[in-house]
Amino acid sequence: MELTGATWRKSSRSGNSECVEVADNLPGIVGVRDSKDPTGPVLTFTPQTWRTFLVSIKRR
Repeated sequence: MELTGATWRKSSRSGNSECVEVADNLPGIVGVRDSKDPTGPVLTFTPQTWRTFLVSIKRR
């Protein structure tokens, strides 16, 4: 998966904590990685799958 040009961001709620980072600026893909290991593995999702996940966790 090509992630060149990904712009990674953390939640504003994470403060200075280490957590996951999300790159949602690439067409057709959303990347998720561990902020402690930025060169490590990346999970990828379709934008629709990512939106479904976000809606699901916001309901909890």
